[in-house]
Amino acid sequence: MNPRIYVLTLCTFAFGSAAFIFAGLLEEMAADLGVSTAVAGQLQTAYVLTSAVLGPVVAWALGRLDRRLVVILGLSIGLVLHLACAIAPNYETLLVFRALAGVAGAMSGPAASVAAAALAPPERRGSALAMVTGGMTLAFVVGIPIGSVAGAMFGWRATFVVAAILAGVALAAVAIFLPSVPAPAKREGGRLDLAGIWPIYLTSFLTFAANMTLNLYIAPIVRVGAGVTGAGVALFQSMIGFGAAMGLWLGGRAADRGAGKAWVLQCIGLQGVAMSLHYAATHQALPEGLATQGLVLAAIFLAATALFSISPVTQSRLVQMTGGAPVALALNGSVFAMGQATGATMGGAALAAFGVPAIPAAALAMSLVALATLAFVFPRDVKPVA
Repeated sequence: MNPRIYVLTLCTFAFGSAAFIFAGLLEEMAADLGVSTAVAGQLQTAYVLTSAVLGPVVAWALGRLDRRLVVILGLSIGLVLHLACAIAPNYETLLVFRALAGVAGAMSGPAASVAAAALAPPERRGSALAMVTGGMTLAFVVGIPIGSVAGAMFGWRATFVVAAILAGVALAAVAIFLPSVPAPAKREGGRLDLAGIWPIYLTSFLTFAANMTLNLYIAPIVRVGAGVTGAGVALFQSMIGFGAAMGLWLGGRAADRGAGKAWVLQCIGLQGVAMSLHYAATHQALPEGLATQGLVLAAIFLAATALFSISPVTQSRLVQMTGGAPVALALNGSVFAMGQATGATMGGAALAAFGVPAIPAAALAMSLVALATLAFVFPRDVKPVA
């Protein structure tokens, strides 16, 4: 593996950490800003959704620039905006800065993926993309907890200072170690073959929607399924990171081997199994205590492993089928975010209407929809760009 690809991992690490950096201090932040906790939560939504909606537009506008320059530009703007968030005088100003910071993240994220694909030999491209995506996993394991500790010690504004520091570290590493990475050659006709690649986007949307239907409500799932509350939930949350790391490793190796439809369907099937285990746990299928706690831990690990085993394969397919077009990867990032938003809505609706046990039922239903749909539409053969 080209060691410079590890530098690019710092970009997604900084972006992922910044997205949720203040989550542990949300109630304190809301009280200080004079808004409700629900309204304060929209600061996170603004960051993710502006990245999703405007990311492809930014990628198109900057598509002909050197990828190193785009990454540096995105990290620089993000650093400044994180510091601006730390000194924002009111909620409205903070909301604007967060939205703009999301756009800055959308600049550096897809550019980092394109650069990784360019720096890696074809037979290692899947692993390279998995490594860059792994920065998001590292954010949940390291970056976000650091922000929570800093916020607990120095106040919620310190979390944005941490986000700025992480962006600064990534910026310095890219500036020092990353070589020039020219933009991909302009595609003939200047347009993406959406007719050929839309099943890849559908795969990203459906798999993330199914997973996030449950993962965004992990606390009540753990409470009902495992009988654990409070600080103990952190152990169960950590299994998401460990599962994601395992999934990225497996998915990267699969992508290097040219895995495709069969691998994706197997992973979706595994995700369905995980949701079934959650359903059993929330219905007290095993005795209380270690047995049911182990069941929930296994379900969380399997779901994260399945989801992140798919991402390197779909991203590698996109690079092969589009020649690494920046807009193509930016669109995939947007689809990830839209899937998360859809899953959050489905899980919330299930919880409100039928209670906690309905959450894994909804996630299982979405997994089955994904399995049935993609069995027909996911492309069997790769048609790389000439």
